[in-house]
Amino acid sequence: MTPGNNGASTPEDDDPFGYLYADGQANGATPPSGGGGYGYPGSVNRVRAVGERQYGQQQPGYGQQAPTAQYGQVPQQGAYGQPNAHYSAPETVPGGAPTGRQPSGGGGGRGRGPNTKGLLIGAIAVVAAVVIGIGVAMMNGNANDKSKDNAGGGSTPSASESASPSTSASQSAPAGELPKIDAKALNLTGGTATASDVKGAKADGGVYVTNFNQVGAAVTWNVSGIPADGKYTLYVNYGVPGKDAKATLTINGTAQDRLLNMGNFAHAAEGDYEKGWTNTWGDITLNKGTNTIKISCEQGNQCDVNFDQLRLETGWK
Repeated sequence: MTPGNNGASTPEDDDPFGYLYADGQANGATPPSGGGGYGYPGSVNRVRAVGERQYGQQQPGYGQQAPTAQYGQVPQQGAYGQPNAHYSAPETVPGGAPTGRQPSGGGGGRGRGPNTKGLLIGAIAVVAAVVIGIGVAMMNGNANDKSKDNAGGGSTPSASESASPSTSASQSAPAGELPKIDAKALNLTGGTATASDVKGAKADGGVYVTNFNQVGAAVTWNVSGIPADGKYTLYVNYGVPGKDAKATLTINGTAQDRLLNMGNFAHAAEGDYEKGWTNTWGDITLNKGTNTIKISCEQGNQCDVNFDQLRLETGWK
């Protein structure tokens, strides 16, 4: 409201667009003309030049007219880089926005790119975890399959498992040292005798059994301590004078189909007993406990032989 105004036009009647309405035109509202005011008579002129208002300065009170720039005048500009007198940017006000871009933590004029090495290590770790997971799953699956097989009884026992003994295994004697004997301790019949003239016998004192080269001569071993019924091998140490010998082998009163072969395996010259010491073997079947083993010279046998030692082993050779 200007000085001297009688108050006919109150602020609530101050409508800059009053000339558009019928009641406004009746009260004397006119459209704007030139650079003056418009609206109701006595209205306040609020026209301001662009950039006239300064940031942070006190605004004129109600009814007061702000200073305006004269027509054709250009507001004074500050020097390049200095704040404008008619406008203050927010960064020039205390507590306002920052005046420049903050430097990056990496330093230097150029920012660092993505950490490709870290990404590669992460990718490798993910692949390794997947491979390990697949391996564990496969191992668990195999373990479950084996458990199912064992539960169903379809698989054979492993090396760490003990299978129940079969019928054939129970008939075989357990492993261990079996009896052995020097020939001089045998039961000698049919003219056989002991001697020690020929060197090279392994028996105690070099004593052997001789005079076997006649029908009816025999040596008999009553052996005890056989652990089980089953198959055994009889080993015989003997000596021949550079020629083969054969005798009849009888087990528990039953003559074996095959003769005990006592060949000249040492390849001694004929008549050389000392160079003719060697050994042979025969497959036999014994009973648990005590058994009788007999070697005899029967009709048709070749019996020119000296006996040194006898021993047994489990199973057939």
